[in-house]
Amino acid sequence: MGERNITYFDSNPDLIGMADLYPDITYSTAQGQELKLTLLTPWRDRDHESAPPRHPLIVFVQGSAWTFPNVNYEIPQLAAWARAGYVVATVTHRNRLEGHPFPAFLEDVKTSIRFLRKNADTYGLDPHRVCIWGTSSGGNTALLVGLTGNDPAFKTQEYPEESDGVQLVIDCFGPTDMIHFGTATVPPAAMAAEVSILAETLAGSRELSVIRQVMESMSPYYRVQEGGDYPPFLLLHGDADPVVPYDQSLRMYDKLVACGVDTQMACIKGAPHEGSFWSQALLDYIAAYIQEKL
Repeated sequence: MGERNITYFDSNPDLIGMADLYPDITYSTAQGQELKLTLLTPWRDRDHESAPPRHPLIVFVQGSAWTFPNVNYEIPQLAAWARAGYVVATVTHRNRLEGHPFPAFLEDVKTSIRFLRKNADTYGLDPHRVCIWGTSSGGNTALLVGLTGNDPAFKTQEYPEESDGVQLVIDCFGPTDMIHFGTATVPPAAMAAEVSILAETLAGSRELSVIRQVMESMSPYYRVQEGGDYPPFLLLHGDADPVVPYDQSLRMYDKLVACGVDTQMACIKGAPHEGSFWSQALLDYIAAYIQEKL
């Protein structure tokens, strides 16, 4: 019998670097429909742990033009954060095209944060270290969450004892000024019908005065106040974005800095909206920022 060629590894009793996934967790029913999130967590040995772990929480909102987010879109990338020791929730919210104007999406995402805090022991998360991260319309939502922590105007009756404030905001190419929203690559006339439908469904009205009031209310740019108690912000945007102009993030960055808010911005050269915007270098940059700030 020949010599055995066997490779040996140490076991991993603490399950370091492993992740688990919990799909379709209902976090709200009060608005007449089930709203769900998908949770990715570090893998746990629940039978032998002495106490629930306390991992930082990342709440992710996928861009959807404020319709219904596809929670699966970034799961492959988000899983890396769970394997690195974070709890990650990718959340849905109500759809503006189904009769749910602003602030429905903002109320829902805030409710999901309170739900997760309420269940911190169950999911092994640290309720004092919460990051909100979104792309496109989800980036707009993330900015609004960061600027309106515990604002009673956007707090529903679900889990009212919990906070919906966050300790960190990451915005990827989100609209920041809905009043002056346009793009250099698409003529305004070509966008007119689409923008009109967007504005009317978000406002729940065709009245121009109502539409303008809602567009301003859901614009993070107009919510920043000097001396406000805000978490740190990271803004990320491609300078070739044909959907949300790069200038939207530039102006938001300038406003935050002028008001004394801890703010950082990165430009992804030649990047569009999604797609090649993403790279491992950018994900590493975001990971380093989260580790430093959270």
